[in-house]
Amino acid sequence: MKIKVSIVGATGYSGIELIRLLLPHPEVELAMLTSESYAGLKVQEALPFFNLDKVLVPFSPKKTAEESDLVFLCLPHTKSMAAAAEILKAGKMLIDLSADFRLKDKAIYETWYGAKHTEPRLLKKCVYGLPEINRKAITGSTFTANPGCYPTSIILGAFPAVKAKLVEASAIVVNSISGVSGAGRKAKPELQFSEMNQNLKAYKPATHQHIPEIEMGIALGSGTAGVRVAFTPHLAPVNRGILSTLSFALKKKISTAEVIEIYKAAFSGEQFVRILPEGRLPETKYVAGSNYCDIGIKVDSRTGRLLVVSAIDNLVKGASGQAVQNMNIMCGFEEHTALLNAGMIL
Repeated sequence: MKIKVSIVGATGYSGIELIRLLLPHPEVELAMLTSESYAGLKVQEALPFFNLDKVLVPFSPKKTAEESDLVFLCLPHTKSMAAAAEILKAGKMLIDLSADFRLKDKAIYETWYGAKHTEPRLLKKCVYGLPEINRKAITGSTFTANPGCYPTSIILGAFPAVKAKLVEASAIVVNSISGVSGAGRKAKPELQFSEMNQNLKAYKPATHQHIPEIEMGIALGSGTAGVRVAFTPHLAPVNRGILSTLSFALKKKISTAEVIEIYKAAFSGEQFVRILPEGRLPETKYVAGSNYCDIGIKVDSRTGRLLVVSAIDNLVKGASGQAVQNMNIMCGFEEHTALLNAGMIL
């Protein structure tokens, strides 16, 4: 029997990607799709690329819970707490795509997100949903916090080197470039075509709200305390994709080929992480539309540094694809179900 799945915030970018990925999923029936902006319209009217006549409805936590076995919450940061509490109280499975339950320390959340956490008791119940480092906890979980897009690209690129004690964990430098869809679908003046076209810009250096999540994830994956990351995100005039370049101080001399073997061993058996051969580096075009993370490696022997480059689609492995991957694990489905599509070169 198929499980009934609802998407809260179905007309935002993450919600749209969830519809795209779940429509062909053999174990899923789409139960309720909510939207405040397009309530009352059929999906195919609001989103003409879907041939789906289901009507979009306003969000009611109680009604959504009644209609669902599992709910995807695609609400803005700081807006998921009350809804999550009500859905969980009804005994339903939940995957939250906001940041509201990723961090386990209420004080850290409130410092970095500038909002009071109203459901701190749920922080211990929720598991962090990056399968490559936390699959055991996700299996059988009823409440998973889907990771952020920047953290996914960085944690996967970082934890093997930290775990193998190749690098200084307290001085990791990361520069990431994201497409504009990472800022969401809502209109914002700084994201207009005339503002972003032929433009590159850094923003929130050393203050981005994903920093504590990045440090938490690297520590979780590597089993190492004292992780510190200097993170600068950048915005590029492309639709989707994240390219992260990580720079580490090496603790010992090692070759690129040797580091590649360490990364291959760390991701042995992982379907969605591809370690590229020496001499190749990732490109966002080759992961666009897919749930893959590509990782390339280069040792700079002159400066004694390790360079790791990772690429993901911010809307898929960085959001909705990873959410479906988590659903598959939570529900006991094959982990790759509905996720094996290749990237889109054009």
